Amino acid sequence: MRSLGFVGLVAAAGLAGAAAHAADGPVIMTLASVAPDGSPWAVGLQEFKQIAETESGNRIKVKLKLGGALGDENETVLACKRGQIQAVGASTGAIASQVPEVNVLELPFLFGNAEEADHALDNISGPILTKAFLDRGLVLGFWSENGFRSFGGKFPVNTVADLKGRKMRSQENPIHLATYRAYGASPVPIPTTEALTSLQSGVVDGYDQTPLYAFAASWHTASTHYSVSNHIYQPAAIVYNKAAFDSWPPEVRAALEKAGKAVTGKLRKQIRAMNPILLQNLTQAGLKVNTIPEAELSKFRDAASKVREEYIKTASPGEKELYKQLSDGLKDYRAKAKK
Repeated sequence: MRSLGFVGLVAAAGLAGAAAHAADGPVIMTLASVAPDGSPWAVGLQEFKQIAETESGNRIKVKLKLGGALGDENETVLACKRGQIQAVGASTGAIASQVPEVNVLELPFLFGNAEEADHALDNISGPILTKAFLDRGLVLGFWSENGFRSFGGKFPVNTVADLKGRKMRSQENPIHLATYRAYGASPVPIPTTEALTSLQSGVVDGYDQTPLYAFAASWHTASTHYSVSNHIYQPAAIVYNKAAFDSWPPEVRAALEKAGKAVTGKLRKQIRAMNPILLQNLTQAGLKVNTIPEAELSKFRDAASKVREEYIKTASPGEKELYKQLSDGLKDYRAKAKK
């Protein structure tokens, strides 16, 4: 019943957008996200909506569907590709279900810090990913951020051995599943919208997620520990259906681009500034927060290197090319940073 309800909702949203445009009224763009109302993502999308509508002279009306109202991330990314909705804001882990090249960004310990991630997204990956999105009937609008993922749940993580045999909620993404297996855990792929109930019922022992989302989605309420590992940096992106985007007037497309540029840097700064506060909030909520020692993190990195090796063996030519460009570009960036 859930799938039928979802299909009905997104179909209605798509038809509404098509009808409004056909009647020569404002473009109606339905944008779906699992971001909870009131979260930084949701606030950023509200600002994006306001700027886009104002800059277009109200030639576009952005309808935000937050909190997974139209389904989980993988569902809404697919709905956007099919044209059932016109836009989606989702993590790259979910976008990779339709644009496999994005899997490269999910590789564990690919980025050492946020500055490296920004450089990779803003200055290296653009041409390959832009084409990859277009080839799948999508338009990469602009980057947002989920952040660095760490381990949360009902037990502390200080060593790789602490994960052995643990049932861990995993994003429905091959890189995430492979990473957990490399750490000896038993990954259980569960949609984002069902993760909290799975934690509460004991279906899983833990998860990995950013402090931002773990707190905003109330996953911390079913947790006793949060262990900072920063093992996967996860961006998010706002993506448009290509057929819809191409049909919109130039002033609408320009307004969307301007709105995206306006919120990208601002969201990154806000989310990163919040991380220390969020860790304090987790402590105040009763969780025991620990940082995995550097000596032990090196063992996590060693195990993760095997994930990269196995991934590259079976990756598509586009994925291999993107991985090479990122590896070479980050090597140069790091060398210059040391000078």
